[in-house]
Amino acid sequence: MKHVFIINPTAGKRNCTAELMEMAKGLAARHKLDLECILTKRPGHAMETARAFAEQGALVRIYACGGDGTVNEAANGVAGYENAAMTAIPVGTGNDFLKNFGDMAPLFSDAENLWDGPQLALDAIDCNGRLALTVACSGFDAQVADDVHTYGKLPLLGGQGSYILSLAVNFAARRLSHRWTITLDGKAMSGEYVLAAVCNGRYYGGGFMPVAEARMDDGALNTLVVRKVSRPAFLRFMGAYSKGLYHTLPNVARCYTAREIIIESHQGNIVTCLDGECVYNSKVTLRLSEKKVNFFGPRGCDPNATYRPLPEKAE
Repeated sequence: MKHVFIINPTAGKRNCTAELMEMAKGLAARHKLDLECILTKRPGHAMETARAFAEQGALVRIYACGGDGTVNEAANGVAGYENAAMTAIPVGTGNDFLKNFGDMAPLFSDAENLWDGPQLALDAIDCNGRLALTVACSGFDAQVADDVHTYGKLPLLGGQGSYILSLAVNFAARRLSHRWTITLDGKAMSGEYVLAAVCNGRYYGGGFMPVAEARMDDGALNTLVVRKVSRPAFLRFMGAYSKGLYHTLPNVARCYTAREIIIESHQGNIVTCLDGECVYNSKVTLRLSEKKVNFFGPRGCDPNATYRPLPEKAE
């Protein structure tokens, strides 16, 4: 079996390449592994590298060393290949993907906990042909996420700190809602919407949890739609939204379990954020991907460790 460390040297606040390569070297020596380290050189390189190894047909384990963007690229590279599996070694700013694993998330920082770990199959969101593992959000939240990378480089700001700063700037200076037609399994509704978040996982934005009942392997997507509200009302809503308590404000947000979601803009392009990576389209089509992503991690890890069901009265 081949082991490949795909290292993003620009992830996070500092370059961790030396430490990661030393980790890989030690892992290979201790366990006599066929291991290779590759540094990414441009956006999309991690996806290209992961797919190139997957296409060879031999068993391969990919270690995505970076932030959520690097994890997303690796997932797009290995999705649908039975011989390929991936994991994540977090050196990014937010590292939201691993928050789904709860208390076991810190174990992913050491490849010694990963190399022979069990494999599981994760669902993914297909958005105009590009996959997301956790959340595909469109609208205000995606605009916020689009600016997070800039603020994340500022001193003393962690993942959630940079998200909160971007949230404040966008809230004060940008249009809050957009005129869209949203079609859920063939049923269309038009109006002014603040955002639509299609969730397979539970975290984005440095730890915000839009839908606590989303599970990463249940063959279903949870789509939260937030309608136009006043700025003060939206500010109050964000506190509940960030903790997976959207259901306490049913007049503002509603969650659906549609298999296909189409968002069409009446006012130019829609910003859509896929695991922290933003794309721009006037029409966005999202559905459960036919491809699974093979993922490996520490023994006993659970991608639904922080799952929380809806209270009975909210169902």
